Amino acid sequence: MAAAILLSLPFASAQDDSAAVRKAQNVKIKPYGFIRNYFNYDSRRMLTVCGGEYLMIPYDEDWNMSEADANLLNAENQRYDRNAVPEAHLLALSSRFGVSLEGGQLTLGNQQWDLAGKLEGDFAGFGTTNTVLRLRLAYMTLRTQDRRGCSHELLVGQDWHPLSGSIMPNVLGMAAGAPFRPHSRTPQVRYTLMPSDFGFTVAALWQYQFTSPGPKGESSSYANQSLVPELFVGLNYRTREVYAQLGMDYTNLLIRTETAVTDALGNELYKSLTKEHCQSLSPTLYFQYTPVSGLFMLKMRSTLARNLAHLNMLSGYAYATNGTDYGYIPMQASVSYLNVSVGSTWRANLFLGYQKNLGLADKDYTIAASDPSNYLFMKKGVANINSIYRVAPSISFNTKIFNIGLEYELTGVSYGQPDANDGTVPNDDNLHQVLGHRVCLLVKYNF
Repeated sequence: MAAAILLSLPFASAQDDSAAVRKAQNVKIKPYGFIRNYFNYDSRRMLTVCGGEYLMIPYDEDWNMSEADANLLNAENQRYDRNAVPEAHLLALSSRFGVSLEGGQLTLGNQQWDLAGKLEGDFAGFGTTNTVLRLRLAYMTLRTQDRRGCSHELLVGQDWHPLSGSIMPNVLGMAAGAPFRPHSRTPQVRYTLMPSDFGFTVAALWQYQFTSPGPKGESSSYANQSLVPELFVGLNYRTREVYAQLGMDYTNLLIRTETAVTDALGNELYKSLTKEHCQSLSPTLYFQYTPVSGLFMLKMRSTLARNLAHLNMLSGYAYATNGTDYGYIPMQASVSYLNVSVGSTWRANLFLGYQKNLGLADKDYTIAASDPSNYLFMKKGVANINSIYRVAPSISFNTKIFNIGLEYELTGVSYGQPDANDGTVPNDDNLHQVLGHRVCLLVKYNF
């Protein structure tokens, strides 16, 4: 269905008086946006983006001397953790503006499709400063309902990743639950069919702003040079009060394009052309319950995340071997969150998140080096995590034009030494927990 629509579009635009004709109508343009200010206090240095507004996890301990050296030098009082430094900042760079567009119809055969679109930006882009204008959303949609009552929607452009969804936890922080929730906006072609309460979504996606790690750093080239787009398929159930989705995400990265050819002494002679990929499948389950009253909300998602670093999850892959073959094998983690809200104008909210590092997805493989740090490619280079949890209660006051709220986030990370075989982080003497406390005050004016 979606392919037929795309193939028909060039003919529709070229034939003004044919059966496939664009009807001239007034396009409705609706501007929207907000001015949003965050005040954040962090108890220690945190792994963040967007000038510190987008919080992921607290950094591991970084001691100026070992405990043994401190005892030897009789300098216990001089030993300190370099990352145990509080920070505070007030920023408005996530303030947002956009326009929604509606109007016009496209007639394909005997079916009329309604045209719509959205263009949205903010100031949290990447560049020499943290206040670069950033494209968030830019897409067009075609929607229709056929004679059997089936609704169809075709979306082309940059929108939220289907694993992220535009329906997010009611947290106040800019990260919106990440890294416990997949988070990405990306170019895509997405088709959704809903014959009844049940339906499905399929999508092909390409990387742009949210990218994968690799030997040459984080880049969209690993995904886009593979020529195989990321693929998503999801089974949907939607009623007035319940939305549920069971989905599967497929990712194909081209990691290495050259291999060194050496002589008997190990000296490199030249580089030969090669193509080494990393492929992964990640199942996910989402559930949301919102009564008609709107005074209660329950949301949850659980994902077996395999190489989903491009979705701002602490995930990735490793160069590994089964004894005869070598290749790139996804790392996997169990990632879940639960979000409960009570109230509307005055809203109390609780977010709970948990992630567990499960190591290499293929247990027949082991990491191809005694030092796994050179062969593990993880989001932001963080490869020594056993587990992560977050508890984030908040209270907020919400009207149509004004929001104010206070949120406390406790994020705990169990750091240790990665296992040289499978990349897990075992419960041994190296395992230790680091706690990060964040207090966030949000003030927002909507228009």
